[in-house]
Order: sequence, then structure tokens, then C-alpha cells
Amino acid sequence: MNLSQENWVSQFEADENAIILDVRTKDECDDGIIPNAINIDIHTGQDFINAIEKLDKNKNYYVYCRSGMRSAKACEIMNQLGFENAYNLTGGIIEWEGEVVQP
Repeated sequence: MNLSQENWVSQFEADENAIILDVRTKDECDDGIIPNAINIDIHTGQDFINAIEKLDKNKNYYVYCRSGMRSAKACEIMNQLGFENAYNLTGGIIEWEGEVVQP
């Protein structure tokens, strides 16, 4: 599900089962991440699938990338793997107005 930044943040902040997932490359993450995000690079193919399958399907995942395209694909993959609650940050981190920290 695609959410605007405003909705993504307000839903995340109210969600006690929330996990922030950054699907960019490690090099991209080195430029800064949304606080408390975990990084699983979508470009790693089967390794990405394997890492996603190890995540708790009972949690709610707030997913982002640089522009929102890879994270939208990641949400689709997560839905196919049985994750019911994967939320894409429309516009990605390039439109992010919140805090960014070094990993």
C-alpha cells in the first residue's frame, strides 16, 4: 500500500508493531537513513527474499528507498510472501522531510 509521507509517518508513529525497512544499497544508506531503519538491499535477489522471509510476518513494515519505486516492488514481494502489512513511502527518502541519521 502506497502512503504519502504524512500518512506513513502518522501511521508509523501510532503503530506499536512497526518496523522501518530501507531497501536501498549499503552505499545509499551510508548517505543517511530514517532513524531505526533496518537495511535489506532489494538488489541482492535471492538474498533479499531469504532475509525478508526471516522477518516476523506479524509486524507492520514501513518500507522506503530513494524514490519509492524499489520500495513499492519490495512491498509487492512481501505481500506475495505472506506479509499483510507492508507500507510504501511514496516519494522515498529524496522527498523525506523528517530526520536522517548515519547508520
